[in-house]
Amino acid sequence: MKKNDVILGGGILIAALLLFLVMHLTRGEEGNQIQITVDGNVYGTYSLAKDQVIEVKEKDFYNCIRIQDGKAYMEEANCPDGYCEEQGKISGRTQTIVCLPHKLVVEVLDAEGLENDSASEQLPDTISK
Repeated sequence: MKKNDVILGGGILIAALLLFLVMHLTRGEEGNQIQITVDGNVYGTYSLAKDQVIEVKEKDFYNCIRIQDGKAYMEEANCPDGYCEEQGKISGRTQTIVCLPHKLVVEVLDAEGLENDSASEQLPDTISK
């Protein structure tokens, strides 16, 4: 092996690592969205990139979801137990906030608004003998 071959190989490796690092850092969570469903029906889909407050008023219940700094959380709810307010901030694709008394679910979707990959949709949800 010549010295130039080692330098070329090292340069290619460094360029590949820099490209991977740039792609990983720019991907981030900014493209993600949250989807709010009430009793199984989609109430709305909102971007995590924009700071906003979503008020969900259905019949006699009230939930206030705040999106701030790329994360969503239940700011206020008039449910009797208040567990939904304690579930913290969500921003990752597998995270959810659930308000059981109001049948409200806040879930994070990826940038395309897909919950699952097409391959995982074909997998069985249970296995039995």
